[in-house]
Amino acid sequence: MPIEFESPKPIVQTQFVLKTVAEEMMRSKSRYFDEHEHEIPWDYIEFMHTAMKAMGVGSLAPKEKPSPSPSLEGRGNGGEGGNGKRPPIAYQVLAAQIEALAWGDVGMYLVTPGGGLGAAAVQAAGTPEQRAKFLARFGGEKPTLAAMCMTEAGAGSDTSAIRTRAVLDEKTNEWVLNGEKIFVTAGDKSLTEYEKLGKGFVVVWASIDPSAGRAGMRAFVVEAGTPGVKVTKLEHKLGIRVSDTASISLVDARVPFDHILGSPTVEKTTTGFKGAMATFDATRPLVAASGLGVARAALEFLNQAAAHELPVLILLDLNMPVMNGIEFLQVVKHHARWRRIPVVVLTTSEEEQDKIASFDLSVAGYMTKPVDYRKFVDAMRTIDAYWTLSEVAPIA
Repeated sequence: MPIEFESPKPIVQTQFVLKTVAEEMMRSKSRYFDEHEHEIPWDYIEFMHTAMKAMGVGSLAPKEKPSPSPSLEGRGNGGEGGNGKRPPIAYQVLAAQIEALAWGDVGMYLVTPGGGLGAAAVQAAGTPEQRAKFLARFGGEKPTLAAMCMTEAGAGSDTSAIRTRAVLDEKTNEWVLNGEKIFVTAGDKSLTEYEKLGKGFVVVWASIDPSAGRAGMRAFVVEAGTPGVKVTKLEHKLGIRVSDTASISLVDARVPFDHILGSPTVEKTTTGFKGAMATFDATRPLVAASGLGVARAALEFLNQAAAHELPVLILLDLNMPVMNGIEFLQVVKHHARWRRIPVVVLTTSEEEQDKIASFDLSVAGYMTKPVDYRKFVDAMRTIDAYWTLSEVAPIA
């Protein structure tokens, strides 16, 4: 069979439709929601939910097998989705969707209803009965979100160091969860009861036997409205501000026995750990797709801007992949047209060698990037005030 380099028809169609959504419903509102952090883009959420329902899509979680019916995720087992002549492309179509939405606005993409990482965890680690029970809600009347709770303040995402504990109450046949999770994407919209949203859930990773290490780790579906579960904080971020990033506490939170994803028995295996990794395995390429969408948007913007006029100031981070800041400086300062553009290094690096290398390449300034949000805003205002009042060299 000859090799085809053209994008399959479902991907082309997806990109065309979602480019319109990105331009009309995302980019036109991006600035507003960036300046009104935690305000919810209801028009976008409701539109996407209606569109997904019309096309037969409930959850955006990656599926092990292509959908048997035509949908936004591909053509199922027939046509372009896999008909014996070519492999199924449902996952590629999903990646194309995410890239297109992230091209529009990555923050608004993250509030797209359909389950996100929470649904992906159920899809990866749940039984067929659990998938039917917990994922059906995403095709309901109201848009619904779900989230995954893995990260902890004392453990990061090191699964072996997770302290959240789940203990079985044999009298009531319920799991009792205690712990705190941080950096939960869409945690607020998944747990807080909003009139316009359906009943969401979070998937909480906890240990049923701390002495067993990773072997004792399990995932639990904790639904909105569960007593003892509370959103304790919403982060104030430098970007992606329309998407909430929450801290969640669980104090004697009780969930039914069958809300555990995987076996309740601790064996000398890493089944629980593998369940978590299966979720990440299924979603990391999709995170890469969203990054590709952001990068493509940035590159297109720069190409369009450079066609008319060059920037009057470059803010440069040194810690960049592929080409680091010093290498970028070398290119800029040896370019006939770009070399006069003032460059201010804004980086977390306090290394003396980085400062020397930067000034050897004639940077206009070097500032250590504050990690605190308010201090970062103050630093940006200082840069803005200085360069607004300064005269810059004419750029040919």
